[in-house]
Amino acid sequence: MNKSDIPGYSSVVVIGGGIMGCSTLYHLAEMGVSDAILLERNEISSGTTWHSAAQVRALRNSQNLTRMIQYSVELYSGLERECGKSVGWIQKGSLSIATCRDRLTHIKMQESLARAYGLKAKYVTADEALERWPLMNADDVLGAVWSPDDGRVSPTDLCSALASIARGRGARIHEHVSVTGIFTANGRVRGVETTRGTVRCDAVAICAGLWSREIGGKVGVDVPVWPCEHFYLLTRPVDGISGNVPTLSDHDGGLYIRDDSGGLLVGCFEPVGKAIPPGGIGGDFGFGLLPEDWDHFEPMMINALHRLPVLENAEVKMLLNGPESFTPDGTFMLGETAETKGLFLGCGMNSVGVASGGGAGMNLAHCIVNGSMACDLSGADPKRFAPVFNSVEHLMERVPEVLGRHYEISYPGRQFATARDLRVLPLDAQYRAAGAHMGQFFGWERPLFFGCDSEPEPRFSRPDWFENVKNEVMAAHCRSAVFDSSSFGKLEIRGNDSESFLMRVCAGNLDRPPGSVIYTAMLNERGTYESDLTAHRISSSHYVLYTGTGSVKRDRSWLKNHSDGFDVTISDVTEDYSVLCLMGPNAIDTAIKAGMRNLAGLGYFKTGCLHALGLEMRAARMSYVGEAGWEITCNRKDALKLYAALTSAGATPAGLYAQTSMRIEKGYRAIGHELDGDISPLEAGLLFALRKSGGFIGAKALTDRMGREATRRIASLLFDDVMAEPLGHDPIYFGGGVAGQITSCGFGYRVNRPVALGIVNCKVEDGESVDVDIAGEFHSAKIFSGPVFDPNGSRMRNIT
Repeated sequence: MNKSDIPGYSSVVVIGGGIMGCSTLYHLAEMGVSDAILLERNEISSGTTWHSAAQVRALRNSQNLTRMIQYSVELYSGLERECGKSVGWIQKGSLSIATCRDRLTHIKMQESLARAYGLKAKYVTADEALERWPLMNADDVLGAVWSPDDGRVSPTDLCSALASIARGRGARIHEHVSVTGIFTANGRVRGVETTRGTVRCDAVAICAGLWSREIGGKVGVDVPVWPCEHFYLLTRPVDGISGNVPTLSDHDGGLYIRDDSGGLLVGCFEPVGKAIPPGGIGGDFGFGLLPEDWDHFEPMMINALHRLPVLENAEVKMLLNGPESFTPDGTFMLGETAETKGLFLGCGMNSVGVASGGGAGMNLAHCIVNGSMACDLSGADPKRFAPVFNSVEHLMERVPEVLGRHYEISYPGRQFATARDLRVLPLDAQYRAAGAHMGQFFGWERPLFFGCDSEPEPRFSRPDWFENVKNEVMAAHCRSAVFDSSSFGKLEIRGNDSESFLMRVCAGNLDRPPGSVIYTAMLNERGTYESDLTAHRISSSHYVLYTGTGSVKRDRSWLKNHSDGFDVTISDVTEDYSVLCLMGPNAIDTAIKAGMRNLAGLGYFKTGCLHALGLEMRAARMSYVGEAGWEITCNRKDALKLYAALTSAGATPAGLYAQTSMRIEKGYRAIGHELDGDISPLEAGLLFALRKSGGFIGAKALTDRMGREATRRIASLLFDDVMAEPLGHDPIYFGGGVAGQITSCGFGYRVNRPVALGIVNCKVEDGESVDVDIAGEFHSAKIFSGPVFDPNGSRMRNIT
């Protein structure tokens, strides 16, 4: 191949020829981008894809991720008809076994979700599981879930087929071409430098697997991925394997097992993985493997011998050790970067690249061409990671745990143990001294609850912190409590066009006078949510936007990308300030006792200067917990003095779990739970927060939606059984069919019942009963449009 083979211009350059790159190119060409090119430093499918065990299991922890892999299944099963080449698609199903009670609950929850998502799944007994996998030792098996539509594929043949079809649609593929740089202008991609010349372009998709972080670094973009070693054992033919068999998943043992050329393939996700040190994979690594490590694999081999006694006499062909890339939270990255417009990521696949690749490539192409994913995939947005996670040190500490938790039981409230204390609140030491149990959010350590003497036991039943949180809720409900919202994003908007800019990007009444607090949505052109936030108008040309802890990077990027033509500056001042929220019926008495008497004069949804305790602060009268109160913003260095005054005056420290319980009781929606890119203010019941004059992004689409009858809505649920334990994402049934899904859940201490918010897709009248499928057990709940509890008692639901 000579230099002239590289075009001088391409609309889109895809970097990387593994499954993600080939799928993205295929779908770009399908969507009409016929001049797209793919650049591969080695050959198609090299790096990680070629050695993948290539299981395709559809069920994931959200409906959209599940649909994405369902798309992969449909794509892979039809490729041979499309191009005449076999991709090795084998659809023999999968069998997931449970050998402990909590795993049994876990797989029954998976069965419930599968049915709700339209997948075939069936709970089977241990004897029925043994009939499907006769070579298995089933002595300790309690039950299993059978998923007949799962399958597997030949990864190299898959990439070849996708590449061939893309070429037939005009796309071009250049192998043995390395990208040496990405150049930009005014914050936007303009082209790539390669070992064979320069290509000008409008968009770049980094789908380079193990090398994605390195390539992103060339243009100052954070790509927090890091490789681990991943092992599977291959044997020569064994008696009892004839043809193809289902994949056997023994997740309690950390194993996945299937046939391979008449023998067995036994793969594992061991409890603690092996991160590959910097420089451990050379620039010429293509179809190579890493050295066998039998000492590391031995504990998993013991598990495999227990599950498959036939292995004792099987002849080992090899212990394959290949690199796989992982992200800090175990979910891949898909979408546009915050730092550079037109630069997209499709990488960090966490060992599910082949399963996800078909649907992920389609969504990435859709995002490049249309500006958004085909459905909400905000959980995979690269902007969900704080910059601190791009550190080599933190990645190498975290990714072995991510690999080790690949098959963990999905207990509510799980937290990672490694790469912690990366960002601490100004009052971190005081909270820990008060017995706070901390959770990590966007790198921040936040108190979940207080009075913790030991690590909570993970469980599906009532948690051991139940009474701790009850005490905090009751303090906020009966007296006063202080919540810390310092980690919430704070974006400062300044400039002569601040008002006109925010009136364009926000749907609320941002033209209210200085001193106002405005709750508002930020919508996209489809009329669905990009974010929701509160805007504090400080002066005619100065606002501060308060947004969710994990939303600040995404929101700042959205604002920046829509600021062309406006005289504004957008600054992230999150770390400069602390925010303490004083809540409860006695909050004003606490404030007066603490020396902040002038809080009483602040009107609802108003903000103003607060001069007290020798400090310059700002206060806003508002509440996220459904009790009267104020959010007080002070300089970071002044947080301790403010906190000491509030707690000395009687305010009880309260954590995130108490806040969440109270939020759900009050029916407050949250981004990433009730609100996302598939939900509009119409379905969310938040039209009151929109201005009628329009003129904001998404106004036309929203008007069109309002012209159609909508049955889908967000609703509150109040469970009948005080001991019900909704787990999250639980399916809602009404009239004999699936009617929706839980989006947030907890225990409502003020109503003494489990409570939830959920999406309901059919017409259900207030007060009617629905059934919620919690891991195969149905619990009745009443449904309401409004909150199940309001502090003045006027809308407290009848729970008798």
